[in-house]
Amino acid sequence: MKIFRGLQHPGVAAECALTIGNLDGVHRGHQAMLALLANEARHRSLPSCVLTFEPHPRDYFARRHQRPELAPARIGTLRDKLGELARCGVQQTVVLPFNERLASLPAQGFIEQVLLAGLGARYVLVGDDFRFGSQRQGDYAMLDAAGRQHGFDVARMNSYEVHGQRVSSSAVRAALAAGQMQEAARLLGRPYCISGHVVHGRKLGRELGRSQQAGGSSSGGFPTLNLRFTHWKSAASGIFAVLVHGLTPAPLSGVANLGVRPSLDPSDVNGGRVLLETHCLDWPAQLGSEGGYGKIIRVELLHKLHDERKYDSLAALTAGIARDCDEARAWFAHWFADCAHAETRRQTTRDRI
Repeated sequence: MKIFRGLQHPGVAAECALTIGNLDGVHRGHQAMLALLANEARHRSLPSCVLTFEPHPRDYFARRHQRPELAPARIGTLRDKLGELARCGVQQTVVLPFNERLASLPAQGFIEQVLLAGLGARYVLVGDDFRFGSQRQGDYAMLDAAGRQHGFDVARMNSYEVHGQRVSSSAVRAALAAGQMQEAARLLGRPYCISGHVVHGRKLGRELGRSQQAGGSSSGGFPTLNLRFTHWKSAASGIFAVLVHGLTPAPLSGVANLGVRPSLDPSDVNGGRVLLETHCLDWPAQLGSEGGYGKIIRVELLHKLHDERKYDSLAALTAGIARDCDEARAWFAHWFADCAHAETRRQTTRDRI
């Protein structure tokens, strides 16, 4: 998939089949729309294209009006969104900076400058609640009329439902906020995951509990893989049982803290920002103590253990992390057993067929 920041790039296709949106989470509704887009693009011999925005328009207006409560919780990072779009077969994604110029652009100007002059749209697919332009002036009827005038097709996709429930980014956010990871996975069509480069932190974890016993053996502390996010308000938070992909051929089980770490000084190296800290329950010796830094990993958040907790001392924090590790190990023991049982049932069914 080709990725472009803004419209002024020579590699942007002269014409395209286009869909537009924030696509936060790239959930099953988005996936259905992208599948339809790919089919229409193929029939028209056009590249499929997604136009998305960064930051999220609501993030922009929350900052402009100095009302942070208006900013939506983000389901995923831009990296994760682009990865999912590529996995859905999108051929070209244009990330348009959402700034004052774009926010003040009238709906007619958006059609003329962005859709026609910028992207050469020959087919435009939107959701049933799509609005565009300054003050959200533009709607489907206006877009459809412009299509008839300028010679591009316009289509609208109705809401996507699963068992009578509308699949939306808001529904995914609600599931994540409630710690309902299975429900979030059902809406997303995959386990909820976060990816990024492993960065250096305070290295406090490797010092905690170094001389204590955890899980029946010397813990060597709780070294963590840190993913840091800039200007990001996470849809999920708390302590989770996770799988880590990208370090070894098979995923590693672990326990992760997603949040602002209330037990530590907010003025530390992370500045009180959201951080995903993952401790692998069994760290591969071949990686060494520095083996994770700089690597891109993907962390699947499978089960929420509890919300973030504030501990009064490092000793209490150490004991709390040890309990979290024990709980995660116990959960994984049941989870792996259930997975093995499900695979046995599938194999038995295949043998009968």
